[in-house]
Amino acid sequence: MKLAVIADIHGNSDALRAVLNDMDRQEITQAVNLGDHFSGPMDAAGTAELLLARDFPSIRGNHDRWLIETPAEEMDTLERISSAQLLADHIDWLRGLPATRTLGDIFLCHATPTDDLTYWLEHVSPDGSVRPATLPEIEPQAAGIKASLILCAHTHIPRCVRLPDGRTILNPGSVGCPAYKDDAPYYHEMQTGSPNASYAIAEQTRQGWDVTFRSVPYDPARMIAMAHDNDHDWWETRLATGWV
Repeated sequence: MKLAVIADIHGNSDALRAVLNDMDRQEITQAVNLGDHFSGPMDAAGTAELLLARDFPSIRGNHDRWLIETPAEEMDTLERISSAQLLADHIDWLRGLPATRTLGDIFLCHATPTDDLTYWLEHVSPDGSVRPATLPEIEPQAAGIKASLILCAHTHIPRCVRLPDGRTILNPGSVGCPAYKDDAPYYHEMQTGSPNASYAIAEQTRQGWDVTFRSVPYDPARMIAMAHDNDHDWWETRLATGWV
């Protein structure tokens, strides 16, 4: 089995298109999608059309949950921008997505198996510094999951961890948002330092899962212009450099 793993598109249709084209060049037809599809100051509708056309097995992320569950008057800015673009069938597709999913020997979640907001493979300290999570911090969340490949996302940082029992936990990074800042659990910044669109390829072998991270260059100019049009000028640095 060989499949692409995508996540955290955040309405960046041009980054998604670059990833899909890269998959096509490598003749990869199977993919899974780990959520946070539309929320961003860019092209939610264009992203939706690309995803619905491919119809990959998908789950919802925290931003997807906020988009379908939050009343319009209480939405954050990113959800308001996305909601204004999306059609009824886009929202219906989103509503039909589960929070987690098991596909044979593969388990999908957005952040952790029990929560769509908690970082799994990274740890944020009270001073805002971010470090890779330790094995004792990672392993408890994997308890009870029998799949040999466990997929997560949410932090936008590509990472692969192999547990002592041989199971692999993989975060493919973010297709469309290479840097962001957040105030939970403490103020911190997540930055890849690259503007490229990130995803991963996982291939099952006799020795375990062979993981390849892909960093795909594309021109972010159209997405930057859309962010400016939606009064999110600060997204230019994120999209152009991969830094906050």
